[in-house]
Amino acid sequence: MPIQLDVKNVSVAYDGVAVVTGINFTLDVGQIGCLLGPSGCGKTSLLRAIAGFEPLASGEIHLHGKQVSSVGATTPPEKRRIGMVFQDFALFPHLSVSENISFGMRLMDKKQTASRVEELLDLMELRAFRHQHPHELSGGQQQRVALARAMGPKPEILLLDEPFSSMDAELREHLARDIRLVLKKDGVTAILVTHDQFEAFAMADEIGVVGEGQLRQWNNAYELYHRPADTMVSAFIGMGVMVSGQVIENGQIALSMGEIVKPAPENCEVGCMVSVLLRPDDLIHDDDSQLTFKIEDRAFRGAEFLYTLKTPDGEKVLCMVQSHHNHQIGEKIGVRLDVQHLTSFPMSDCSECQLTNCQSHQS
Repeated sequence: MPIQLDVKNVSVAYDGVAVVTGINFTLDVGQIGCLLGPSGCGKTSLLRAIAGFEPLASGEIHLHGKQVSSVGATTPPEKRRIGMVFQDFALFPHLSVSENISFGMRLMDKKQTASRVEELLDLMELRAFRHQHPHELSGGQQQRVALARAMGPKPEILLLDEPFSSMDAELREHLARDIRLVLKKDGVTAILVTHDQFEAFAMADEIGVVGEGQLRQWNNAYELYHRPADTMVSAFIGMGVMVSGQVIENGQIALSMGEIVKPAPENCEVGCMVSVLLRPDDLIHDDDSQLTFKIEDRAFRGAEFLYTLKTPDGEKVLCMVQSHHNHQIGEKIGVRLDVQHLTSFPMSDCSECQLTNCQSHQS
């Protein structure tokens, strides 16, 4: 597939202070990407640079094979063939649904505009609301109108800046799935900015986790969850805790709780202290297990309880258990490890490793 968006070594700065640095990723035609990260990490600044609203401090941005941004040269947003959907939708209150959708197609002739409006009303399932005004619609319906208006001129790429942020969590995920289907039907390349990982999982083909102004990892949701690139990604994606361990022979790790797992991080020698990521699904409730932990806390999730367990050495781990196993805080339950995708990182403090030649700690 041809590349639609190519971001090369991009940095964005305000008053000489960098907010994102050295960003690299690509999106193919028809692919949906996402910039995911906590508030203030720089993801919206990067989206604004792609749109042409912010100049680059370094790097280049190419859209549909043409350079649109470099240091000292920025193609204006209106000449980039992009569509944008904002957090507040920015619908015109005095215009009907059909009129809002057609507003972005003023450069098309009347016949083309009318045909495209009908097409989008069907695609967004808005035909029954065509004559209504924004205040007469639900939040989800308004979001669909805003998306249809942005898609009207058939942009080369669609940029969505936290478009579901004003909605509750369940509706956000539902709408994200619906919008993904719409974009795929229309063959639109899109990039979403969000802080909500489940929204990102529901909508995007590829997700870039942004933290402290850097793109920490660019991959699909499965890889981000099971094979995070660093501790920031592992902490931000999914639930999990880091437990301590030490590398032993044959690339194995002896955990502080007494279990043996593998593989150890590359270049870690025997004796190296490491942090191991354990997800709730890595611990299986087993009444026959010799490994028992005390319940410190529990959260009812309907079909399941999420138990917070305390190991004998004081570390805490998470375990998801079917809710008909109704254990109380203070009880001990048996568990066994079933780690299918082990993720571990060398501890950052070399003094804990006590190995002067450990390659994992050398910079």
